[in-house]
Amino acid sequence: MPRPTAAQLAYGCCTVLLSTLAMLLLSQTSSGLWIAVIAVAALGLGLLVALTVPLPEARPSAPETPAAPRQRPPERRERVSAGADAARGTTTS
Repeated sequence: MPRPTAAQLAYGCCTVLLSTLAMLLLSQTSSGLWIAVIAVAALGLGLLVALTVPLPEARPSAPETPAAPRQRPPERRERVSAGADAARGTTTS
């Protein structure tokens, strides 16, 4: 059985404390037997809440290989030499 996480312990403890307090205040009992019944019921409720808290997902033991990154197609660039204007017969002034 896996060990409980901190969240499970916290939710379970808070549930036990708050449900015990609420049931004792609502029932207004002073009998030792009923106080014991309320305490057992609160412990059961706390256990139920602690076990139903979702567990974190287990990580895979072997790291997955990342997919190859997409490569962008090379941009088309026209090469212009310094003498291109002279070959076309244009002058720049």
